[in-house]
Amino acid sequence: MKNGLLIIMSISLAIGICGGPLLARLYYINGGNRIWFTSFLTTAGCPIILIPLFFSFLRRRRSNRNKNQVNAEKTKIVLMKTPLFIASIVIGLLTGVDNYLYAYGLKFLPVSTSSLIIGAQLAFNAIFAYFMVKQKFTPFSINAVVLLTVATGVLALHGDGDRPANVTYREYVVGFLLTVVAAVLYAFILPLVELTYKKARQEITFTIVLEIQMVMCVAASCFCLAGMLVNGDFKVIPREAREFKIGGAMFYYTLIVITGIIWQAAFLESIGVVFCASALASGVLISVLLPVTEVLAVVCFREKFQAEKGVSLLLSIWGFVSYFYGEFKSGKRIIDNSQPLLETELPPLPVTDSVG
Repeated sequence: MKNGLLIIMSISLAIGICGGPLLARLYYINGGNRIWFTSFLTTAGCPIILIPLFFSFLRRRRSNRNKNQVNAEKTKIVLMKTPLFIASIVIGLLTGVDNYLYAYGLKFLPVSTSSLIIGAQLAFNAIFAYFMVKQKFTPFSINAVVLLTVATGVLALHGDGDRPANVTYREYVVGFLLTVVAAVLYAFILPLVELTYKKARQEITFTIVLEIQMVMCVAASCFCLAGMLVNGDFKVIPREAREFKIGGAMFYYTLIVITGIIWQAAFLESIGVVFCASALASGVLISVLLPVTEVLAVVCFREKFQAEKGVSLLLSIWGFVSYFYGEFKSGKRIIDNSQPLLETELPPLPVTDSVG
C-alpha cells in the first residue's frame, strides 16, 4: 500500500518541483511583481485536498458497511486531536515564512541558481533529521552532505555573474541569502513533520496526513494573506493582470490558477513522502529533481550557465549518487541479513549417544 502511494507521490512531486519554480519565474519576468501574492500561491491550492479526503471518507464508510451493516451509520470523519492540530498550525506558519523567503529570492535570481541553492537543503535536512528523529548516517550520506554544502559554496563564489539585467547587485545578494535561509528552514520543517508523526498520540493514517496538510496550508495561506493585505496586493492585482506582457488578463489568471495547483502538488507530496518513508527521503527526492529544473530553466528562459554552475551541478549530482548508493547498500545488507537460512546452511544437528 505504502509503496504504491510512494510512487504516485514521487511522480506528483516531480511535476510540482519542476513546474512550480518555472511558472513563478514566468510570472515575474512578464510583469508580475507581488512577492506576498506569489508566496500565497504556494499553498493556496489546498482546497483540492478536500477531494482525496472525501473519497477517503467514502472508502471507509463502504468498508465499515461491508464489515458490519448495523454500525454503518456510525461512520464518522476521522479528525486529528488538539495537540496535533496545534502542531500543524505552528508548522503551517513556519511554512508561510519559508514560502515568502523563497518567493522573494526567486524574484531576483534565475531559476537555475535558485534551484542549486535549494539543493543544499539536503545537507541541512540530514543534520536536522539526525538530531530530531535520530536519522542514522552512513559514510555515503556524510559524503553527500559535504558535497552538497561545497556545491552551494562554489555557486556563491561566482557573485552576480548571472544577475538578471533589471536586478541590482544588492537585490541579487539579498535574494541569494534569503533563498539560502529558505532552504535551511524547509530542511528543518520536513524533520519537524516526521517528529510530529512520531510524537502524535493517535494513529497516523493517510487520512490524518491529509488533514495535517490541510491545516498547514490554511495556516500558511492566512499568514501570506495577512502580508498581502498589509502590502496592498489586492488593489494592484487587477491592474497587474491587465498589463501582463503575454496573453493579457486571461492568461494571467490562468497562470495563477495552474501555479497554485502545481505548487500544492509539490507541497502535498513532499509531506506525503515523509509519511511513506522519511524526512530525509523527501529531501533527497526534492534534491534529485532540482537538476532537471535547472536544465528546464536554461532551455525555457535562456538563462546563463557559467562554469561555476556546472561545477556546482556536478558536485550536487555526485552527492545525490553517493546518497542513493549508500541507501542501496544499506537496503541490500538488511535484505541479506533477513534471508532465511537455506537447508544446506543449517547448522549440523548435535550428535547424541544412542540408547540400547
